Amino acid sequence: MISGESRFWRSCGENHDRPLAHSPSYGRADVRVHLGAGPGPPLPACHDRRVMDSPSSLPLADDGYPAAGGVARRPAGAEESARANRRWWDAAAPAYLAEHGSDLGDADFLWCPEGLREADAHLLGDVAGRRVLEIGCGSAPCARWLSAAGADVVATDLSGGMLARAAELNRSTGIDVPLVQADASALPLGDATVDLACSAFGGLPFVADPGAVLAEVARVLRPGGRFVASVNHPLRWPFPDSPDPADLRVVSSYFDRTPYVETDEDGRTVYVEHHRTVGDWVRAVVGAGLVLEDLLEPEWTPGRTQTWGQWSPERGALVPGTLVLCTSRPCGPPSA
Repeated sequence: MISGESRFWRSCGENHDRPLAHSPSYGRADVRVHLGAGPGPPLPACHDRRVMDSPSSLPLADDGYPAAGGVARRPAGAEESARANRRWWDAAAPAYLAEHGSDLGDADFLWCPEGLREADAHLLGDVAGRRVLEIGCGSAPCARWLSAAGADVVATDLSGGMLARAAELNRSTGIDVPLVQADASALPLGDATVDLACSAFGGLPFVADPGAVLAEVARVLRPGGRFVASVNHPLRWPFPDSPDPADLRVVSSYFDRTPYVETDEDGRTVYVEHHRTVGDWVRAVVGAGLVLEDLLEPEWTPGRTQTWGQWSPERGALVPGTLVLCTSRPCGPPSA
């Protein structure tokens, strides 16, 4: 259990070509924790405990990712999305990090497949001495980069499988950032307790109700605090999931918000991804009481050769693949 002595904490307990998402943070779950030692006045910690999720029972395909028995476009609510995606990322963690870990780095902050890094973009500003929350941290390379830059950081994720790998990387890098298994729509932090929050493809594409997550972010941010998040660019939705520019043909409606759902051979949901238009994201940010300061569509980094799912240098030269939401909490109480 997390100590209740600090007001920083409110409560606790315990694709075919997939998006970049380091790992989703969605749904309802007991908050379990593996926390490392931090500098200065420590964040609440429980050092003798590890993430205790049992291994996922999802069958794996030849590529190491969970096997999909079927694919559909149909409604999927918060509970179904959470349950499926949590299990999927628990099972997919080893394959995902084997495929993308070298690009993500052990202590680096990659915003998107286009190669935009926080060291160059400075979207969060000066983080030294700031209390920073990462949502959907996955193996937590961004959190470790932030810690090395002087931030007082805590990293959250719903997937115990991803957090187990994050704990291993904490030990191997010697950058022991606090890791908390938590639901992004019910963050275990007190009101107005963080200066900055960030999410690099960390959960928002997978939640049924992004407004609930954004409202939680607005709650935990201090007045004037900043939240920056990268998500799938909505323009990717109507095109095939292919990095080949020859496949840039519209095959579905941009305005169709029906989720993408994968099922196993017994018809049980194993993966869910949700789509929002650009306008949907703007309304969700404003509806949560945040100020939308900028929308970024990163261009492909010159000389970058990595292909990541449907992201590729050739396709990236033609259409955007990532949308970055730059927001802040007004210097006053967030609107209802």
